[in-house]
Amino acid sequence: MTPAWPSVGPRDDTLDHSEAPVKKAFHDLLHRYKVESFKISHNHDSVEEITKEILSFTEQTLNNAYHFHFHKDPDPDRIETLNMIKHYTMEALLPPVVEKVTRRLVALEMQHHALVKLVGDLLEALSSEASERSDAKVG
Repeated sequence: MTPAWPSVGPRDDTLDHSEAPVKKAFHDLLHRYKVESFKISHNHDSVEEITKEILSFTEQTLNNAYHFHFHKDPDPDRIETLNMIKHYTMEALLPPVVEKVTRRLVALEMQHHALVKLVGDLLEALSSEASERSDAKVG
């Protein structure tokens, strides 16, 4: 009696030998992406360059701070209190938070560029394999 469903096992036995190079190419490209992604996250060689970029973004963000607009003439004590809160927030609380968010953003942008490169390489490997197969069938 044969089972109604095909067995779910490793596909290596059922693979056509022409699919093995594509699988190896995919494996190699994925491994290279993982290594590059790890290096982006843990690379300390380009810390100075990345830090400059992060501080630049942080400064731009903090320079776009909010401003108060009062509809009526406010009490000078109230203005002083609000300005004190604003200055404390802008100088003490926001910079480390904005810097940390920006650091993560820069790392994600670098990983995104590496991922786009991976997808391009995978599509290139697929297209070259497809052209090799069509050449083999013609020839």
